[in-house]
Amino acid sequence: MDNRAVTPIIVVLVVLGLIAVAIAVTARGRKAKQVDRQRAEAGEIRERAGADRIDVQRREAEAAKVDAQARMAQAEADAKAADAAALQAEAVQRAGHASESRADLDGRLGEADRIDPDVRDDGRRDDGQGDDGRRDDGRRDDGSRDDVQDDVRPTTGSREADDDEQHSGGHRSRPDASGDTRI
Repeated sequence: MDNRAVTPIIVVLVVLGLIAVAIAVTARGRKAKQVDRQRAEAGEIRERAGADRIDVQRREAEAAKVDAQARMAQAEADAKAADAAALQAEAVQRAGHASESRADLDGRLGEADRIDPDVRDDGRRDDGQGDDGRRDDGRRDDGSRDDVQDDVRPTTGSREADDDEQHSGGHRSRPDASGDTRI
């Protein structure tokens, strides 16, 4: 082969090599630009995430606060339920004691009626009085009537005596049949 034929082949090879190098450099530049864009995009995402992190932390703190309030309210409700249960138990106990006291009282009154010669089988007294101490004509044991006020008297002028009378309900002391003083 002649030198002249070899020269154009070398030139074509050199040009092809230069084109290949140019393509490689351009591809590498594009790849670098793409990587830079991806890095920039990732940085922007991280910045937004950092700003959102504060918001998320605030929401978590609010949720924890509400949870603490809910737990506190539940503890208070449990304490009130326990108090209510204790009060209910006390009420049941007191009702039982009251029932026992009522039964005892009824038993003693029944015993008194059984022993009393003036009480008939129907619970009325043979002397014309019922269980409430009233006679058949509406009078009480002391002869007074319900429709007549029997305890009207002027004030004594002494503030202490008037106060004592007010605290005793305005009733005067009266001796009963046994001589004991009754109000």
